[in-house]
Amino acid sequence: FVRPGPIAFSLARVRVSSVRSTTPVSGLNVATRSPRECNRAFPRAERRATRRAVMLPGAAITAAHPATVAAYGALLGAQSRRAKTNAANPPIPAAASAFPRASMSSRARVGATHPGAFKPKSSPINRGGDNLARGQPVAAQVEPYSWGDIPTTPSATRDLPSWLPQPEPAHGAGGPGTFVPPPAFEPVTNPPVIDVDRIRISEGYAQFLGPTPAGDVINPGVNFALHAADAAAVDLLLYFDPSSTSKQPSLRIPLDPKKNKTGDVWHVRLDNIPRGGDGYVIRYGYLVDGGKTPHRWDYWEPNQLMVDPYAPLVEGRRVYGENETCPNGEVGQWLGAFALDETPFDWGGVEPPNIPPQDLVVYECTPRAFTASSSSGLDEDVRGSFLGIAEKVQHIKDAGYNAVELLPVFHFDEMEFKLSPNPRDHMLNTWGYSTMAFFAPMTVYASKGAGPQQAAREFKHMVKTMHANGIEVLLDVVYNHTGEGSGRFFSFRGIDNKSYYMMEDLNGKVNYKNYTGCGNTFNCNHEPVMNLVLDSLRHWVDDYHVDGFRFDLTSCLCRDPNSGAIMTSPPVVRAIAKDNTLSRCKLFAEPWDCSMDGYLVGKFPNWDRWGEWNGIYRDTVRRFLKGDPGLKSQFASSLCGSADMYNVNARKPYHSLNFITAHDGFTLRDLVSYNKKQNHQNGEEGRDGCNDNHSWNCGQEGESNDQAVVSLRWRQMRNMHLALMVSQGTPMVLMGDEYGHTRKGNNNTYGHDNELNNFDWAALEEQRDHYFRYHAGLVKFRKNHPLLGRAEFLNDNDITWHEDNWDNPDSLFLAYQLHDCGQGGGDLYVAFNQHDFFVDAALPPPPGGKSWHRVVDTNLPPPADFVEHGEGGVGARYNVAPRGAVMLVAK
Repeated sequence: FVRPGPIAFSLARVRVSSVRSTTPVSGLNVATRSPRECNRAFPRAERRATRRAVMLPGAAITAAHPATVAAYGALLGAQSRRAKTNAANPPIPAAASAFPRASMSSRARVGATHPGAFKPKSSPINRGGDNLARGQPVAAQVEPYSWGDIPTTPSATRDLPSWLPQPEPAHGAGGPGTFVPPPAFEPVTNPPVIDVDRIRISEGYAQFLGPTPAGDVINPGVNFALHAADAAAVDLLLYFDPSSTSKQPSLRIPLDPKKNKTGDVWHVRLDNIPRGGDGYVIRYGYLVDGGKTPHRWDYWEPNQLMVDPYAPLVEGRRVYGENETCPNGEVGQWLGAFALDETPFDWGGVEPPNIPPQDLVVYECTPRAFTASSSSGLDEDVRGSFLGIAEKVQHIKDAGYNAVELLPVFHFDEMEFKLSPNPRDHMLNTWGYSTMAFFAPMTVYASKGAGPQQAAREFKHMVKTMHANGIEVLLDVVYNHTGEGSGRFFSFRGIDNKSYYMMEDLNGKVNYKNYTGCGNTFNCNHEPVMNLVLDSLRHWVDDYHVDGFRFDLTSCLCRDPNSGAIMTSPPVVRAIAKDNTLSRCKLFAEPWDCSMDGYLVGKFPNWDRWGEWNGIYRDTVRRFLKGDPGLKSQFASSLCGSADMYNVNARKPYHSLNFITAHDGFTLRDLVSYNKKQNHQNGEEGRDGCNDNHSWNCGQEGESNDQAVVSLRWRQMRNMHLALMVSQGTPMVLMGDEYGHTRKGNNNTYGHDNELNNFDWAALEEQRDHYFRYHAGLVKFRKNHPLLGRAEFLNDNDITWHEDNWDNPDSLFLAYQLHDCGQGGGDLYVAFNQHDFFVDAALPPPPGGKSWHRVVDTNLPPPADFVEHGEGGVGARYNVAPRGAVMLVAK
């Protein structure tokens, strides 16, 4: 972290009094000696202290490259002063807690060299320390240490990363286009030597939240800062020894509100922390107390460790759904973590694809479910991991997608339903919409249970692999609520409840505003929370190189922090649109929440930057293609990019993200197989999940052996996919729809870690020459034909409707022609017939002496259903089959 100008240090040492540790250090059992004996044992110069702290022997150091920083206030100058060792300066009494406190001289003479032993050494920054004036800076005459892209000043702007060219790595097991995964760091079981003589504790600064690097390559340090506006007391606990439990901190630092708090931010700095190297992380957490008179909207658990909202990593359960993999046997215990000295990830010169937005075809993918099945053919340790996604990149290319939208990858607790007996305790959270930490990747998505540091590296490996294959990575992010529902504490609620959450009084009772249906609503337009959202997003762009975001229940981000009303210009939404880094990302809102006033499709505040999940498109296409009357005009508008909603100001067709299916709701196959949801497996007596699915079972509910029903279902699936691919806008496909995945009628499978969600690679192979061929061929046809996926809305010269029956609500036939006005590719003729009879359609004369060639006829069996370059011989008329669709190209 390169800081301009002289680096200011303050010399803090630890009082020798009230020692509770009984571990011998260099032959001196300090617990058996009085403070006077200790004073005689150590030279006067080694008894100076400015701060009480806890240092327990047998420790190891972990630290982290901080992912993101928030600008908060001015940088505090570090100060030093001499301590008085008389009654005028007694030790601060310790509060009752399960976490031990102790004190030890920071300059104890120690000769032991076992791991964790303290080794005295003359510190260059300590020489003449007693003569330093208060606040006087000390210039560091050392080589600055590089901390990557962390800004060096509060006004520094993060730009999109530029990567130095590196030698091309060898191919990975996934074949061409894949890379050899980053090696798993060997876990550090023996802590590095701790030189307590050199560790210094000083006031720190409030400028950057979370753990951020301080010092230089010779004297590495970390600054910690936590926003806790109403807290009366904050203790920072650090764990240097990987084998220590949460009740055995290596260091506990009670923060002085007069010296370690600036505004609403508590802070402290540690200098000269020992290095741990690859595979070594420092765990940490906070104990936060609100004092005797807390605000009625505050909740405090002063004896429960809280995870830092800015923690770059989270340590806890290592393997999905397996409590026996919790570190040190502590089930359900989570700690923030950071890695100070790891080898930087090698991006190998791979740059983001920067795909024009009009060319995007999005694939919505559940990270674990994509490769969790044994049918994936992957090693068991790799299934369900970030590495697994990277290994399957060839499938994504084969299907033609150029963007992967991953369901939540921020750390969450997949076993939250099992915390207490309840009707859902048989399930595991598979989708991940219960965020615990907005900066940390999901720990259990590392391969082989390798832990949080490896999860971060393997996520980067996945992004690198996607980028090298021309595929962008979008993240589904959840800033509307957290996983602290049903009275649970792990971070925000126990640190600053009324800042992080929207609260209300109902009949004299304090409640959480619940616009999400998940028990709380994140207070995103409150400035500290807004800063967290922005910092988190930048972190994933800068450190992990992601290309864009889909925001879950984004209408919650439009709500006034006090009244909860929808704002026309919500600060956080505007800040994202205007941010120097984020404004260049793909941004898609899910423009609704769980309230009536939150449905904002077509009117979401956008600043011409935000796109929207177009729920109206979904419903219109479903209804028209199942034969609902009176929807022809609305269906035509949907095919044209929903210009009636989005052709405003400088918005473009691609701001409409078009989808027919998504993670919540029926799959494409279930959409044509079930009239009613089948959610009994969810433990909520069928009350969960949407009731308005606009589905049609084609004559028989559920799975069928009737070949007429089965044939009609595949035809309907082909009709829907054709409609999606010929529509202007950004198309999105649900994982598994490319082969016809079924969830057996369950339209809310958030808690099923099984075949309901898992991608079936065997089923894909069964459909490779059938429906998958059709599906992938159409995706690639769309990407290659200039008339589809346009950057501008259609005008009268671009399209001709071959239709004279607009006012008839019973008309279910629609045909139109897209004109090649010099773009290339040839005119396209598209027709949909949802009648139960053939329609003999008169074709328009093809331009320039060309003839029509059949590309798609959904009524024909494979491979005739899709012919990439078109099948000639089409005459002046075309008999469009019942429940069928065709696409012709002029050649």
